[in-house]
Amino acid sequence: MLDIASVVPVHVDTLIAAQNDIGVCDAIERYAPAGKPAAMSAPNIPKVAGIDSTVPAPAHTAAPPDDLPAAPGALIQDRLAGWVSDLTTLHELTERLARTRSLDDALNELLDAGAALVGARRGLVVLEPADGLGPARTLGLGLAHADLGHLETVPRRATSYGRLLDHSGGRAEPVAAPDLLADAGLDPLQREVAARLGYGASYAVPLAADTAGDRPGAEHLGAAVWLYDEPAEPVARQRHLVGLYTQYAGEHLARLLELERARTRAAAIAEELLPSRLPRIPGIQLTARHRTGPRGGGDWYDALPLPDGALGLTVGSVSGSGPGAVGAIGRLRASLRAYAVMEGEDPVAVLSDLELLLRLTEPARTATALFAYAEPARRKILLAGAGHAPPLVVGERRTEFIETSLSAPLGMLACWEAPSVEMWAAPGETVLFYTDGLPRRTGDPMDRAFARLHVAAASVPTAFRDDPGAVADHVLRTVLPDPAGPAAAEDFVLLAARFD
Repeated sequence: MLDIASVVPVHVDTLIAAQNDIGVCDAIERYAPAGKPAAMSAPNIPKVAGIDSTVPAPAHTAAPPDDLPAAPGALIQDRLAGWVSDLTTLHELTERLARTRSLDDALNELLDAGAALVGARRGLVVLEPADGLGPARTLGLGLAHADLGHLETVPRRATSYGRLLDHSGGRAEPVAAPDLLADAGLDPLQREVAARLGYGASYAVPLAADTAGDRPGAEHLGAAVWLYDEPAEPVARQRHLVGLYTQYAGEHLARLLELERARTRAAAIAEELLPSRLPRIPGIQLTARHRTGPRGGGDWYDALPLPDGALGLTVGSVSGSGPGAVGAIGRLRASLRAYAVMEGEDPVAVLSDLELLLRLTEPARTATALFAYAEPARRKILLAGAGHAPPLVVGERRTEFIETSLSAPLGMLACWEAPSVEMWAAPGETVLFYTDGLPRRTGDPMDRAFARLHVAAASVPTAFRDDPGAVADHVLRTVLPDPAGPAAAEDFVLLAARFD
């Protein structure tokens, strides 16, 4: 992860041998890395972020008394001990950063670790990729939302991190402002904001990643700045350590940035493959809720007007995630529409045709699906399911699951077939069609998850029952009170159909 030679580039045996010939001090001067700050022999920074790193020098680094001769090689050992400790600290901090899986988590970790390395208490990081493709982020450490608002009122060109963000060509260098209020050329608004927020110095570093290929160089991603309460400036050793850390952080952020962009593109494509609007059919009201996890999912829904005022309703889920699952959604939805037009009155035949197509064209993929042939004028539904969760009827006098025949998912058997189920809805009742991702998002075992879903549907207030959207939202709020719960990565669909 870290290049050891960048922190401890001198071999111990080389230093000891050199010491025996030319003396300790000459050996260090001759074999120490070029540009390595002398402060590397200073006391070590904390090995956990958030602890003050500016501690007094330990006693063993002071010159020994006149009557106590210095041990041979003690200076070399102190220097090497400092380098090894710095390497250990950097390794721990970069390990913590490597465990982050989202941009926000990585940026917050960067702020915490950087504050410990430079000995600051507050900070600000701005993610603003130079290619303009986004996403953009602004996060603070020890700064309230109002404080960030005050900082954003300062002209960008007047701030150190603003100059780094506007930098073009080559790799930008860190910018230190050791005593802001003593700077005669300081922007008046920045002086006012600094006095209001109570900071007297800053240290800003660029965030960049090395690019390869035809255009090698530095890809600018943003900037981070740490704020000191009083006039201060990181020593050379602290600058060196935070420089190594942010170099690794830039590469990690670049990977997370590309991953988030890919997920965003996949989610956008998946949304385009779903209905842009639901049809309006007399006698029935429709609404849908779709949530996609961070990896992109394979859950989908559809509502298709059919001859004689009928309506085809379907929800389904394909195995896998990412672009492959998104492509499968498009193929299955288009195929099911064709089968529904040809033989929608027989849901079993529709799913059988879909299973045959899946088995022939994508033998490595499985899918669950539910297709319902609805006649709103008669409030009648004929449905069939393939390994799918049972729909739920919500009404004034009943809240119950529509038990479909137990059957395997599509693509699991050589020939799929299961009997259809017929049901009639009372006026004002709402039927909820959903994918398995909804009960799985609760994080509970499936039996308890279905029980929670039933309780949530039964508790829908009477005032909400005339609006299928209000019914769906109430159920989701009750079943999933924490949208970022333990199973938030699960994709799910909820399609609500209310019969007049």
